[in-house]
Amino acid sequence: MIGGGRALSVGAVASHLGVSPSMVRSLEKLGLAKPARSRSRYRLYSGDDLQVLRRAVYLRRVQGLNAPAIVKQLTQEGLLHGAPGISPEHAPIGPRLRQLRLERGQSLSSVATAVGVSKGFLSNLERSRTGVSADILRKLARHYNVSILEVYSPIDSTGPLVRPRDRKGLESGPGLQVALLASGKIAMQPHLLRVAPGASSAEFHSHDGEEFLYLVRGRLDVELGGKEFQLRPGDAFYFVSKTSHRWRNPGKTKAVLLWINTPATL
Repeated sequence: MIGGGRALSVGAVASHLGVSPSMVRSLEKLGLAKPARSRSRYRLYSGDDLQVLRRAVYLRRVQGLNAPAIVKQLTQEGLLHGAPGISPEHAPIGPRLRQLRLERGQSLSSVATAVGVSKGFLSNLERSRTGVSADILRKLARHYNVSILEVYSPIDSTGPLVRPRDRKGLESGPGLQVALLASGKIAMQPHLLRVAPGASSAEFHSHDGEEFLYLVRGRLDVELGGKEFQLRPGDAFYFVSKTSHRWRNPGKTKAVLLWINTPATL
């Protein structure tokens, strides 16, 4: 059902997206849609299918991404159900997200619209039936005006000394591991980031604050304000977060870096 109406045929979806029916079927073959079938075996696309396909068409037309890159991007955005991200088994955050929403008197639809996901996806997330990418989790945290760690549980503090065994960590997306070096009501947030070969922040980001990073091991490419910087071990890098930026590990080994944000973003 779409907006209370009937599910859409492949022709109707193509019309909505401004593409050909064959393009819709090609995107479906990539796993971007899972239409139901009528008794006559015609495809019937849902609202969730339409949202994912619309995003895929945008990534293709506007950002020029190829098929594998589109799948990766949609996976990191949490738009593909069952996609790798922060899994509900390892991080049962669904009940906490529902609590945050209800405390603010907001509906599933209003929150889903605000963060750019489907109502069905958000509902499944709150019931711990699907995983969530770091990007979507960050958007939810910002919407509720809490840190990512506060999504997991009410805020606490690690104290002035944090030993390696006491670090709080999370999988921050495919190939990304974050270990918090301090937590609590802090203005500056240091964390240790491990980036697998080929892993990246995917899309560009721009937000309030300042950032500093020090590359301990490996390689890291940073695109900042239209320029690309290639970092090597021992390099330090500082920038204002409002400048559009993204990064990736172009090397063949894991990159390890100290990353400090202010204000705290996780």
